[in-house]
Amino acid sequence: LGCVPWDRLTTNASLYNKVFVEQFEETPLLVAVLTYMGYGILTIFGYLRDFLRHWGMEKCHVAREREEQKDFVPLYQDFENFYTRNLYMRIRDNWNRPICSVPGAKMDLLERASKDYNWTFQHTGKLVKDVINMGSYNYLGFAENTGRCADAATESTHHYGIGVGSTRYEMGNLDIHEELEQLVARFLGVESSMAFGMGFATNSMNIPALAGKGCLILSDELNHASLVLGARLSGSIIRVFKHNNMVSLEKLLRDAIVHGQPRTRRPWKKILILVEGIYRYCTFFKRYHMISGFLLNVNEFQ
Repeated sequence: LGCVPWDRLTTNASLYNKVFVEQFEETPLLVAVLTYMGYGILTIFGYLRDFLRHWGMEKCHVAREREEQKDFVPLYQDFENFYTRNLYMRIRDNWNRPICSVPGAKMDLLERASKDYNWTFQHTGKLVKDVINMGSYNYLGFAENTGRCADAATESTHHYGIGVGSTRYEMGNLDIHEELEQLVARFLGVESSMAFGMGFATNSMNIPALAGKGCLILSDELNHASLVLGARLSGSIIRVFKHNNMVSLEKLLRDAIVHGQPRTRRPWKKILILVEGIYRYCTFFKRYHMISGFLLNVNEFQ
């Protein structure tokens, strides 16, 4: 978590003078039509199969509400249940594959087969070797049991132990923590930084410390749930701008500075802009330069 001075930001203002254009590869018309047709056919047959299940002509394996619980709040939403049993179940074998190796760049899978259209699986006893891992949180290779990361982890464990046993505020602050923060600060070009051990808590617990009542938070529409939760917990007014769109952000920013807080029209105490560095659930990278992670002092513009 680092803060960029406002004067550092204004020096790059020329980067945003150009018209913002973002392009993505368009889905071929034939692929789109066939995809929608496939969903339509599966939906029609899904309703037909549900009709047969209702009259006992076909067995239903999915979890359902009991008859004695019909007056309670339902645990299962109807459409989600419909999608699970009629669409997702047909292709469920593509997910939740059991592995039998470290989840590295390549891994081994247990082969399995189904005789009831993916409702249940049986292991065949065979292995599928060296498949490419494209669905793991192992970004930096820490899950490997050999190589540079594994050797460094072993060395650190021998030197520092397996845990600090306390918070950094008390007795858990180590020299490597301070070294990491200094390294991050130099990399970002800021005066200092703070490192946290958990990404979700970093956002959800620290945003309320940066902003509160009388503050405005401008949030990208595709921000992670941790940023959304932190913004809500802060008690600040939240306004959302279009994803990766400087024009949308600038309009909200100008309106906030000109009009101030609702009803009272007083200037905002702080304006906090929330964006991510990389949106991992999308297929593209952010192109923000120096605008992410800064506080705008509104008093400078009054």
